[in-house]
Amino acid sequence: MLPRCHESTGSREEPIVECRTNNDTASEMYARSSNSADPVVHLLGQFLRDLRPAEASYCRAEVTRPWGIGLQFQKGIRFHFVAEGSCWVLIEGSEPERLDQGDVVLLPHGTKHVIADDPESAVTDLTLLGPRQISGTSYSLNTGGGGARSLIFCCTVDFEEPLADRLIGTMPAKLVFREGPNRTRSLGMLLEVMAAEMAEESVGSATIMARLADAAISIIVRDWARDSDDHRRGWLAALRDRGLGPALLDIHTRPGENWSLARLARTAAMSRSTFAERFSHVLGVSPARYVLEFRMREAKRLLLDPSLTIPAIAARLGYASEAAFSRAFKRTTGNPPGQLRRLRTASEVRREPRA
Repeated sequence: MLPRCHESTGSREEPIVECRTNNDTASEMYARSSNSADPVVHLLGQFLRDLRPAEASYCRAEVTRPWGIGLQFQKGIRFHFVAEGSCWVLIEGSEPERLDQGDVVLLPHGTKHVIADDPESAVTDLTLLGPRQISGTSYSLNTGGGGARSLIFCCTVDFEEPLADRLIGTMPAKLVFREGPNRTRSLGMLLEVMAAEMAEESVGSATIMARLADAAISIIVRDWARDSDDHRRGWLAALRDRGLGPALLDIHTRPGENWSLARLARTAAMSRSTFAERFSHVLGVSPARYVLEFRMREAKRLLLDPSLTIPAIAARLGYASEAAFSRAFKRTTGNPPGQLRRLRTASEVRREPRA
């Protein structure tokens, strides 16, 4: 029996039929390929291109045994790089992980955790240790009992838009990248440059560190997405699916097109019912909802460009009129596009450095 459907409208295209199903359809996965036509390569490249850090903080921690630092949840992606010595990373619900010199750990969800010289060491919350502000959001910390020394660089990066959610939301709580020949060479080079920049404590370090951290996180996310096999559902699984991948590529590269369910199903070489079932099963949302959310994400990005008028943005995203676009935008985000543009402009003015 076909799933029950209802139509979703709001732009000038033929309505996409939203379908709900409980069928557990298995996804056929793409074979690994270095071919540039692979949707995984195309969409991951676009994801990394559009990933923009909004806020970032850094800390150079020089610690001596015994020591233990508690870090509360912080929105964004966190990582620790061991420049000298070693440490342990402790996250509730998982086994302690030892990091040695050259290792880096990524915490994609800003998880509350502890770093320490030993899993049994006493822990003090970071806020009580009083890190010294170097400049902006860059800090240094010296703590511990006077024993063996370690040098650790810590970074937290949050991003402007929820673009990262589709991919980063599927990542595990902790990823460890060991020093060695299997790690991407450019990542090691970036981490070394970050360590040198933090050590100098120079004017403008915060800006340089933000760019370096952005590049380092992009490499880590890319390598994980490329090499990980544990993807049965979610955005990355959809990219690797032989039918869904090309459909997602079309949505992402041409969001203003007339993306009806029938047209997307033809791209995926499936029937409409099979495509709707598989799409909803793997991605957790209907094709209509995905198209709408992607267009609104693109709208937020385009609204940052003052040279684009709202009617021009509406047309670029496939809406027949500014009014139709504004209704869809407000319904999805809670604010009309003009208000969001004014709020973002005011925010940028407040961020400008004062002489």
